[in-house]
Amino acid sequence: MAGASSPARAIMYAFVANLGIAIAKLIAAIYTASGSMFAEAIHSFADSVNQVLLFIGLKGSQRPADEEHPMGYGKLSYFWSFVVALILFSLGGVYSIYEGLHKLMDPVLLTDIWIGLTVLGLAICLEGASFYGASIEAKKMAGERSLFEWLKQTRNAELVVVLGEDLAAMLGLSIAFAALFMVWLTNDPVYDAVGSISIGVLLVIVAVFLGVRLKSLLVGRSAEPDLCTVLYAKIDQDNRILEVFNMITLQMGPKIMLAAKVRMRAEMRVAEAVSAINELEASIKSAHPEVGWCFMEIDDKD
Repeated sequence: MAGASSPARAIMYAFVANLGIAIAKLIAAIYTASGSMFAEAIHSFADSVNQVLLFIGLKGSQRPADEEHPMGYGKLSYFWSFVVALILFSLGGVYSIYEGLHKLMDPVLLTDIWIGLTVLGLAICLEGASFYGASIEAKKMAGERSLFEWLKQTRNAELVVVLGEDLAAMLGLSIAFAALFMVWLTNDPVYDAVGSISIGVLLVIVAVFLGVRLKSLLVGRSAEPDLCTVLYAKIDQDNRILEVFNMITLQMGPKIMLAAKVRMRAEMRVAEAVSAINELEASIKSAHPEVGWCFMEIDDKD
């Protein structure tokens, strides 16, 4: 996808990997009668649907503003990302726990376990490649920050969801592989049931984490701290401004709204002050294209 944005590339990496893995897991689950394998197949199919929803949200958020949505559709990506978290929780996590409990109460002997182990081994490699691709895109956006620090501060919902899903997939695959391997060693299907339950619990934890992160973006969250510091300094350092009373930012999807209340030099005429504010707003937008809206209020008190 030449020219595609970093989140779009990460989504495509994940979609291609998950769809191929899901089909392979389902075939292996049918042959082996493994609950862990079936749970992982459901997980991968859910992830494939999630990637489609994330892509829809990403593209929808780029729609231009209109009369009913004067600030655009940027937050649409947060909505679809939240839907993805719900799907991961219900379809992936809860169903995997249910399947595991069912197999625990009514154990089924597994067959052709080597097929499942082979598929899971290949899936770990493919999912690892997907996670590596998403990590590369995240590191590009993180810049000088560590990946962990970027994850705490970023407002990029799509990439956070993709990374969370890929990490859950890697851990889930490892659990499923370990469960099948133990069944192969002991011929005890209980390990398979425990593996399915463990995968479900893992998916629920990841879904809750993503939901909490996305909730703050849906409610309304400021821009990343480093950017807020830079924007405040740019306003404060303008020699035509005596004081910055306050400044707020609001993340609106890929764009940011900036509002500030400032005191101008007393000797400036109204026309001069208006011209200075317009120049400052244009300068901010030029230096920081992610600032979609910039509002400056002139006052003599906070």
